[in-house]
Amino acid sequence: MKAWGTANRYAGSKDRRAIADRVYKVLRARGRLSWIMGGREDGRALVIGSLHAIDGLSLEEIEALHSGDGYGPRPLSKQERSRITAGQGELPGWVAAGLPEFVVEDFKATFGDRWAEEAHALMAPRAPIDLRVNDAAATVDEVEAELKAAGLDVSRTPWSAVGLRVPSEPPPNIQALEGFKAGRFEIQDEGSQVVCWLAGAQPGMTVVDYCAGGGGKTLGLAQAMQKQGKLVASDVVNKRLENIRPRLMRAGAEAELVLIGQNGGGLEDLNGQADLVFVDAPCSGSGTWRRRPEDAWRLTAEEVEKLHGLQVRILSQATKLAKPGGRLVYVTCSMLARENEASVDAFEASHPEFRPVAITDVLSAPQLSQAAQAKFAELASGARLRLSPASADTDGFFAAVYERAA
Repeated sequence: MKAWGTANRYAGSKDRRAIADRVYKVLRARGRLSWIMGGREDGRALVIGSLHAIDGLSLEEIEALHSGDGYGPRPLSKQERSRITAGQGELPGWVAAGLPEFVVEDFKATFGDRWAEEAHALMAPRAPIDLRVNDAAATVDEVEAELKAAGLDVSRTPWSAVGLRVPSEPPPNIQALEGFKAGRFEIQDEGSQVVCWLAGAQPGMTVVDYCAGGGGKTLGLAQAMQKQGKLVASDVVNKRLENIRPRLMRAGAEAELVLIGQNGGGLEDLNGQADLVFVDAPCSGSGTWRRRPEDAWRLTAEEVEKLHGLQVRILSQATKLAKPGGRLVYVTCSMLARENEASVDAFEASHPEFRPVAITDVLSAPQLSQAAQAKFAELASGARLRLSPASADTDGFFAAVYERAA
């Protein structure tokens, strides 16, 4: 969209904003719009379908927009007119839910009768923006007042005691705010904050963030450790690690950044030494589809299967780092059982030396609210916890907690 705006200067800022809004409306309803337009997936068909199904325009109103004059799109074809007049008809379940067809059975098996509710919550709304207050630099009250002074409608998050939430409409430029530049707060979904607090990082520990990625959870773990102990952030891509460095500096946090090989090599000196190994495994990111609906239509069943295999392998590698009595925490931002329950089932079968730790036993973190402790006890299943837009108003997250036998 940015490239298109640069190459088409006749479109002003309001035009570009309208186009962006249209693109995301189409992406969120892509399955339904394609169905309405007879299976067509091209942009023209999807936009025409959206004018009818989302905006509620009549055939005559849509035809008036397709005059072919100036920059206007060409007139509707006979087939396009017939698809609009035919209406939606009986929609298959996956179309009505807005999900790619191949994930529907996974949702049904995981959520039962609630699967459609979970799907709609994941695909339909535009998510708010959550912030994590760096309590080493400011209090939640101070940051809340700062954001209100900047004209933002800010509220407290229900589960993370250091979380704040602002609407995504109109889009606020969070990174331009002085508090962000000074490290007083970071952008981080509340679900992402919660899994950091559940991990149980504490001052004085040796903690390994095994798949550090962009470093958001690295910063959360560092906050829980209060600059006491040893935090190591590792990844197989050096560019990701380098991107963490300025974030650490901005937050006033410290971590050792270690590039590891595909087989986990590079952390041998920490074998059997870590109090906590945090495995935020590579995954489909399906839990973030309410923020990135385009990703839903890029994912394939084959890719999910590859990710499952990778997750099981990474978990096995990470076990070497945990000391006797140490904790291993597995996390994904996926909604799919193949990346969640199936991956930890395989891990448990091959690593009996790691015993599951009940989620109810790890809810005492000071960064979790009292409401969170009650809610997560309700949502937990033994050592496993699922968060989702429908159940917790967060992105989709899965966490499982283990402890190495002494």
